[in-house]
Order: sequence, then structure tokens, then C-alpha cells
Amino acid sequence: MKSIMIQGTMSGAGKSLLCAALCRIFAEDGHRTAPFKSQNMALNSFITDEGLEIGRAQAMQAEAAGIAPSVLHNPILLKPTSDKGSQVIVNGEVMADMSAREYFRNKKALVPHIKTAFDTLAKDNDIIVIEGAGSPVELNLLKDDMVNMGMAEIARSPVLLVGNIDPGGVFAQLLGTLSLLDDKRSYVKGLVVNRFRGDITLFDDGVKILEKRGGVPVAGVIPYIKNTLDDEDSLSDKLRFIPPTADKVNIAVVRLPKMSNYTDFDAFSDYDDVRISYVTEPYQLDGIDMIVIPGSKSVIADMAFLRETGLAERIRSLSQIIPVFGVCGGYQLLGKSISDPYFSEEGGESEGLGLLPVKSVFERTKQRTRISGTFGRVNGVFSALSGAPYEGYEIHMGQTAGPSADTLTDTGGSQRENIYGTYVHGIFDRAEVSSVIIKALCEKKNIPFSGKSHDRRAEKERQYKLLADTVRKSLDMELVYRILDEGI
Repeated sequence: MKSIMIQGTMSGAGKSLLCAALCRIFAEDGHRTAPFKSQNMALNSFITDEGLEIGRAQAMQAEAAGIAPSVLHNPILLKPTSDKGSQVIVNGEVMADMSAREYFRNKKALVPHIKTAFDTLAKDNDIIVIEGAGSPVELNLLKDDMVNMGMAEIARSPVLLVGNIDPGGVFAQLLGTLSLLDDKRSYVKGLVVNRFRGDITLFDDGVKILEKRGGVPVAGVIPYIKNTLDDEDSLSDKLRFIPPTADKVNIAVVRLPKMSNYTDFDAFSDYDDVRISYVTEPYQLDGIDMIVIPGSKSVIADMAFLRETGLAERIRSLSQIIPVFGVCGGYQLLGKSISDPYFSEEGGESEGLGLLPVKSVFERTKQRTRISGTFGRVNGVFSALSGAPYEGYEIHMGQTAGPSADTLTDTGGSQRENIYGTYVHGIFDRAEVSSVIIKALCEKKNIPFSGKSHDRRAEKERQYKLLADTVRKSLDMELVYRILDEGI
């Protein structure tokens, strides 16, 4: 087994997608390949076939490699529940809620889980592509590091260091990081400049400067690649407000402070008929044709946000004329009340938006399962969904109950007129679902529907190929393979 690690100069440098590209490239070249990230911090998570929870980015990288996502790919996942604490998930299952200070005090005890997962992967793969987190030179966090150079040391893995040129400052990013690495600098075998816009030959002198000052070869300059592959965290450039237009279906996703699994709505972006906008203010809902409320890691706190911003009242008002769809935490927010008696998140109770006749109560254990089925008899503007197949996964602490006659699918959910709620993440991914929704919204708005439907899986496969082809052309793959062979 050989390994290569991708570390970044900062969060948002493009580590996740570069790892995905390398997973696909190595797999195309005939190597058994797997992704690995020892510790991930993200609210965007995924449920494996075994019902275990991992970071969404590692699931995406596994798909790129052509293998099933596994808990071995991400043994530790931190899901922030507040500014100072996280739910700690080890080997796919909740271990505890911890403050940041408590976690740092105890994380050394988790190293054996990391080593076991990595060693297990090593037995069955030719190449492991390891992703780091944030920056490897956060000097106050270097003690007991197990995700950047600490992980490189565990795996005895060479490192490619990636800088993001798009916001500027790539020389300071790369050279500054190298200068602060001290005794671990020898692990870095190549530099990568990511997200270059324009004529890449204009950076030829930049490559020479980096190599001369850094003493490390530049493995490549990668152009900015537009894609809709799953993002890991809230740094995604998708999450912005886009003003609505009269000739498109305008879908607003409420950008909750504790929003999770916003990739649920990526399927809509595959349609030329649609504009997706992430909103935080009531006025941004003007001209919107459908409101979607996403998942949340702190539902009661996010309900307070909706009230304080005026979004709650605005959503209630608009629900009389446009459809509102809630997923997971968004489903809970649509109900009459939310109660957290066991402090599964932050504790307490709250009234919900009151748009669905259901109540949610948080429990001590988390529901984690892959799921598939069909829609029941659907009311309102999306009645054409009746009987349509869906698939996805559920991941939630709460249980939601209401009138059984109002169920949305054969496995649950709720509906009333044009208000819909479900626990199923990924429910829009199949073309049989997303195209029906977009067509219905076009008809309601009296604009033409292009008829172009996309299967999300096929679209993702196309984008994996585009990503791998672009990165293969941009990187010196001979150098990359030489780094793999020589190790550290």
C-alpha cells in the first residue's frame, strides 16, 4: 500500500475536490484506491449502507473512486452543536457531546481508532488518498495533532500542499506554511496552486518563484473548475443570495445558522429552469416560487433565528401562496413544537412555524438508516409526485408525530395543502422527483418547462470525469507517481 496526503494552506483551499480527483485518477489507472480523513468537522454528513455516519466529503471521494462509502474512510466526525462544542462521532456512532476544551483533552484516546481504520484500509488497497483539515500550521493546535502532519506521520505519507490562488495571496499561503512547518517540512514533496482563473501560462514565473523560494517542486497549477459536487462546509461559494428572475423557477433555501446537509438541494441546480438562492433576510423571499428549509444541527436555536430575523412570519405568510418544503430539521421546524428534554442538542423547547400538524421530540439515540420507497397520495401543487419512487437516508435525533392521514411517503413525513415535510435526505436526487417539482413550479408560474431532466447520479459521474480529466492534465502525474513510490 502507498499513500499520498493532501494538505491545504487553509480551509477552502480545495483539498476535498483534489482528493476526489486523485481517487478517480488512480482508480482509472487500475489501482485499488480509497479516501481517508482521520477527523472531519462538518455538518454535511452521509449515512453508509451499514447505517454509520461519516463526512459527506469522504462519501463523495469514495464515489469518485468507484467504491461504496465506508466508516473506515472517516473514523472521527465532529458536528458542531454550538460555537464551543460538538457532537463527537467515532466509527460512525455518537460517542458524546463535548466542549472544545473537553475534546482536546481527550482526543489522544481516539488515535487507536484512527490507526485501526487506516490499517484496515491499507490491507485492501493499493493507494490511500488522505485529506488533511484546515491548515497544518495552526501553531496553537499542533500538540497532539492527528489530522495534518500528525496523520502524515502515522501513515508515513508524503504530502502535497495546496494553496488557493483565487482570493489572492498564494505565495504567502504556500511559502508561509512551509516556513512554519519546522521539522515536518520534509514531508512536503510538492506544491499545488489551485483555482487559477485565466491564462495559466501567466503564472509560469510564479512557479519558478515558488520552487526557488520553497525548495519544493510545483506539481501543478489547476484551473478553477465549476462543479456542483458535494461540498463539505459553509465555505461553499454556492451558499449566496441570488436575486430572482421572472423567466426562471426561483427556489429559496433558508440559510440557517446551524444548517446541515444543504447538498440535498444540489439536484435542482442541474436544471436550466432553476435559480437557487440562499436567504437570511425576509426581503430576499420576494419573487420566490418555492421555499426550502434545510436540515439543522440545532433546531431550537435555528427557530429562534427565524423569529428574530422576521423570516418565520414571512414564511408563514408566503406559505399561503407558494409551496414550502422542509427536510429533516426543516421538517421539525415546520411543525407545531420542538422539544429537547434530554439535551440531545442544546435542550429546551420551542414553538415551531405551525405549518404542519406535527410535534417533534428529541431522543437520546440517533436514527441513521438508508431508505427508499414511494410517495403516497400527494396534495397540492406537487400532486404529480404521487407514487413516485425516492431514495436517500435518514439521520436525526428527533421523532415527529402527527395525523397518519397526512403522511407524505410510505415511510412517513407529513403534508398539508402546499406544505411538505420529510426526514429523507437526498429525496430530490432522482429525476422522477426533481423534474416533477420543477415542472409543477413552471406550470404554476406559467413559464415553459424545458423538459430537460437530470439523473443526479449520472450528473455526478459526468462531473467526476471532468474533475479527474482536468486535474490529470494540470498535475505532473509522473511526479505524483514518483512521490508515491519514494514516500517520505
